[in-house]
Amino acid sequence: MHHQVTDVIGPMRTNAAMGAGIPLWLKIAWSAWIVVWAPVYWKQYGAQNFLFFCDLGNIFIAVALWGESRLIFSWQAVGLLLVQTLYALDLIGAFLFSKHAIGGTEYMFDPAIPLLTRLLGLYHLVVPPFLLWAVRHLGYDRRAWKWQTITACIIVPISYFWRPQFNVNWARGIGQEQHLVPGGMYLVGYMVVASAVVYWPTHLFLLWWDGRTNRGAYNARGQRLSGKLPKISAD
Repeated sequence: MHHQVTDVIGPMRTNAAMGAGIPLWLKIAWSAWIVVWAPVYWKQYGAQNFLFFCDLGNIFIAVALWGESRLIFSWQAVGLLLVQTLYALDLIGAFLFSKHAIGGTEYMFDPAIPLLTRLLGLYHLVVPPFLLWAVRHLGYDRRAWKWQTITACIIVPISYFWRPQFNVNWARGIGQEQHLVPGGMYLVGYMVVASAVVYWPTHLFLLWWDGRTNRGAYNARGQRLSGKLPKISAD
């Protein structure tokens, strides 16, 4: 446990020592937004809603901002970048063409949900470019894929058993509860597919994204060292 905690906290100290320099106004702005967003969402949707990776990610991002943590930003980018980009595309498409090509954003146009709650939900549009900026600014930590996979293996089973009627993170089925295979088999398949089909390709993309301007060597803790390498491996 001590080793795992050090894995997360250690990069914060390293980044701070290197003067990563995330603007103070950005840290304060995100924190202020969390103070408004969290109670509104809790009242509207309930506590289980904070198990959604996107909502949980907002809190992790706040921690990453104040700690200037390469690992936590990278970890959240692996977990959120693809899904939130698809969400943003569906929302923008529905706004422009009144059609949901992907789905999942219908609630944003539901007049029964208070306007403030829906406006706060626009954070989904901000998170993908923000995470890309953070990874470019601080660098990508290659341990992120492992940490996101572990996160899914913890959060998805909790979502499955706690308040199952809400089907948080599609823990019981895509869109609605599935009955084609036993629940345990679905859970295992979910976590394997998420790790291999969503998180791993995103990990490779982020290696490339970071490497466009930062081609350096990495130590065993995923921290970039000085010097140049002609190629970044996908270790």
